[in-house]
Amino acid sequence: MATLRLGDIAPDFKAETTMGNVSFHEWLGDSWGVLFSHPADFTPVCTTELGTVANYFPEFEKRNTKVIALSVDGLESHLKWIKDIEETQNVTMQYPIIADEDKTVANLYDMIHPNASETFTVRSVFIIGPDKKVKLTLTYPASTGRNFDELLRVIDSLQLTANYSVATPANWKDGDAVVISTSVADHDIPAKFPKGYQQIKTYLRMTPQPNK
Repeated sequence: MATLRLGDIAPDFKAETTMGNVSFHEWLGDSWGVLFSHPADFTPVCTTELGTVANYFPEFEKRNTKVIALSVDGLESHLKWIKDIEETQNVTMQYPIIADEDKTVANLYDMIHPNASETFTVRSVFIIGPDKKVKLTLTYPASTGRNFDELLRVIDSLQLTANYSVATPANWKDGDAVVISTSVADHDIPAKFPKGYQQIKTYLRMTPQPNK
């Protein structure tokens, strides 16, 4: 399986989850989506990650973003693990975990990296747009937990730049100034960006975030 690239259609699949069977594209509907994988159930870092996403669930909802986790363990194992997650992280799980024992989804999304582990999925992240295209991919080693503040920041950037002719600079966060796309001519800026702009270089023009 070739590695998924940005702009590729995210592979569709049917799967059993802790919240019933899903058909992935249908389940996503018109929402954005985050699909993230875990090496195994009952592992410490994964437990903290799933608890963090449960805590952040309202933030994903605010952004019209559905989250779905995956592990290559079975449904019964997932359901037992959820009890531990809820107990240790003081959360209620509001999103599904895919049971992928036959590794169908893991292989579709190239989540198993043999040089890291021949059997377990690495910590993959896919952000998928309402058009079902892959907008971001990240791969973490099993030993490093993910930063979900960063994933929310990326979703904010993706949603902003999808609707306006802007890009977000280094370390940008929601509310900061943004870069005007180089495709926008100087004479078109006043109409497109009525809040004004600062030209630092001919190719580097900053403007207040247009949707704030």
